[in-house]
Amino acid sequence: MPWLDTRPLTDAVERLAERLRALPQSTLQRGAAAEGLSLARELALLAQRLEFPGNCRSRVLPDAGVFAVGDQLAVAGHDVVAALEAAPPAVAESALREALHLLESSPLSSRGAFPRGATGA
Repeated sequence: MPWLDTRPLTDAVERLAERLRALPQSTLQRGAAAEGLSLARELALLAQRLEFPGNCRSRVLPDAGVFAVGDQLAVAGHDVVAALEAAPPAVAESALREALHLLESSPLSSRGAFPRGATGA
């Protein structure tokens, strides 16, 4: 097991990604997809900062459409986990807290604006 427990991050990313995948098209188009893409982009930028410290050129995650956003969130989240596992401990701990905060403060989280019933689950 790695020295840093990334399971809470992996679990939160998977939960939100599944939530996005289960939303109806109308809810995705009303803003859930945009929120998911914004979150995925933030996580992708965090992963890039961890993997390439000091590099001021960031790549922006493209908009692949409302039906792909759940997968984009999952990929970006798993990229953060991989980058955390390779990062120095002090940097990784801080970045893990940042990633968890991004997920928890998202309107897509269980505390957010999209009620659980909207997932169809």
